[in-house]
Amino acid sequence: MDNFTFYNPTTIDFGTDKEQQIGQHLGAHGIKKVLLTYGSDRIKRDGLFATVTKSLAAQGIAFVEFGGIVSNPVISTVREAIALARTHQVEAVLAVGGGSVLDSSKAIAAGVLHEGDVWELFSREASIQAALPIFSVLTLAATGSEMNNGAVVTNEDTKEKFAIGSPHTFPKVSIVNPALMQTVSRDYLVYSAADIIAHSIEGYFTAKVQPRFQSRLVEAVINTVIETTEILLADPADYDARAQFAWASTQALNGLTYAGTAGFSYPNHMIEHSLSALFNVPHGAGLSVIMPAWMKWYHSRNREQFQRFAKEIFGLETAEQGIAALEKWFDKIGTPTRLSQLGITEADLPATIENVLGNAKWFGIAEIFTRDVVSRILKSAL
Repeated sequence: MDNFTFYNPTTIDFGTDKEQQIGQHLGAHGIKKVLLTYGSDRIKRDGLFATVTKSLAAQGIAFVEFGGIVSNPVISTVREAIALARTHQVEAVLAVGGGSVLDSSKAIAAGVLHEGDVWELFSREASIQAALPIFSVLTLAATGSEMNNGAVVTNEDTKEKFAIGSPHTFPKVSIVNPALMQTVSRDYLVYSAADIIAHSIEGYFTAKVQPRFQSRLVEAVINTVIETTEILLADPADYDARAQFAWASTQALNGLTYAGTAGFSYPNHMIEHSLSALFNVPHGAGLSVIMPAWMKWYHSRNREQFQRFAKEIFGLETAEQGIAALEKWFDKIGTPTRLSQLGITEADLPATIENVLGNAKWFGIAEIFTRDVVSRILKSAL
């Protein structure tokens, strides 16, 4: 087990009606004016916006709203929100939504206090020195952004999808009420399942040091996701399954499953970021295509761990059987497993490969993911 420091300052307030207490949480941090960020007007139609703003008003907290944040969030929207936040001199950012809203909000919170353009923080021309306090009310479980310091945003001009992360961008408090997620569409439920599994397997398969205890944590997350996804597909109103799915999502990327793990990388995310940046495919849908293709290429480099995956997740014996079982499960639940299902053809591969090679440099794994390797993985996913 490698040396590590585990740090996670985020308070998770989990359960039914917890969103009614968001004003108290902001008030406890001395916040008097907040930028309230969200995606679509669905939160207004279903009453969540009214619940949240009523809770803010009860604590004497003013808000400035900024809606319209899209899936695969873009830097131009972040820049607009930063300008609004500066104009109104807000003291914090409150995200009400899923991972895209949370990621944008982290970028906004850091960008408000950065003297240059916010994209400099993503391109690593500058580092995050401070950020406004961040709070969230989660409406979709997938990214784990409610309890980590990472944020991923696309630059629509350069077609680059990069990330930031800093001790300053951990949310202070995140509300996780599984009941708020019952209206998530079938498609986004299965895309979310793929996203959570991808978060779980990156270190599990690629780490040079992977303690068995950490492997067991990862396997618990994946088994929970598989079990609860199938329950929710049959009964979207099953609160217990929804709650376990949401908590598994949080655990997959809050740092706990990676404690004591060393020498790992994020190749599936590295490749998928190009699909999202170039073709605006849902992140989880892209991951469910990339994971089996990458696993078929990579498994011989860590055959023992792939055999463990096959046994502990699917009750099978060989690495190849485990990979096939995962791909079959993705097909079963209805998340894509081929690039063609995303509308991506062989004619799109040259531009995609070029974009992935740029990502490989950013991720620091360009020596492994050469043009030939990336081409082989993507062609096998057609």
